[in-house]
Amino acid sequence: MTAKQINIYTDGASRGNPGPGGYGVVLIYGNYKKELSKGFRRTTNNRMELMAVLAGLLALTKSDLPITVYSDSQYVVRAVEEGWLKKWIATDFKGGKKNKDLWTAYYNLSKKFQLKFIWVKGHADNAYNNRCDELATAAADSKELEIDEGYEKIEAV
Repeated sequence: MTAKQINIYTDGASRGNPGPGGYGVVLIYGNYKKELSKGFRRTTNNRMELMAVLAGLLALTKSDLPITVYSDSQYVVRAVEEGWLKKWIATDFKGGKKNKDLWTAYYNLSKKFQLKFIWVKGHADNAYNNRCDELATAAADSKELEIDEGYEKIEAV
């Protein structure tokens, strides 16, 4: 049996906002599952939520299947599903909208895929979302933290 869809579960975490942060991703295609995570020394929760989506999409080798992204981030889900992102792109993020670097990267990447976003309640009964939370918090607490260049460059201004 072949899978007809890819599911991506994502979560982001930060210890302080800003502070050390991380993301967790679970990719599911049929019986295949892959987990991803990464930690950053200084970032925000919203950036990690969005970076999780980007990491999941960048890990895909197929672009011809429908993809459902499950996230507990209203910020991410509503920006895509309610059209906020299209407005932000059209106005070049006028009014100080944050995370332009990540949203622009997502927007350009998203054109390759058939994407749908679904909000799930965080820290509840979704086992994959809970696993993403474990991955994200472990990454944020890791000693191996990378630099979120997009955030630190903006913060330095």
